[in-house]
Amino acid sequence: MQSASNQNQSPTSNGHAKVSIEDFQQLIHRMYYEKDLQRGIPGTFMWLMEEIGELASALQTGTDRDNLEEEFADVLAWLATIANVANIDLAAAITKKYGHGCPGCGLLVCVCSIEEKP
Repeated sequence: MQSASNQNQSPTSNGHAKVSIEDFQQLIHRMYYEKDLQRGIPGTFMWLMEEIGELASALQTGTDRDNLEEEFADVLAWLATIANVANIDLAAAITKKYGHGCPGCGLLVCVCSIEEKP
């Protein structure tokens, strides 16, 4: 029998189930929380910054798609890790800030100027 979270997952074009932000954060918590807690926010933040640097490098060098996907996944994993250590529910935070539209203009399709950071 599938868990409720697995029942809510949709298959992707490659046959793998999509993972919600909530499920992903819980997965990262199960895998790494004890180590992450020992490292703390400052140490974990440094790992996130390293992964962001690797993503930036991959984007600039035009690396292959598989590598780009891995780098994006790594950045998201380290973000979830910091959220876990800081006791932040990412799904709730995303919904609170973006669930009703752009934080700048309030619309679902943003009309803020390109120079603005909503």
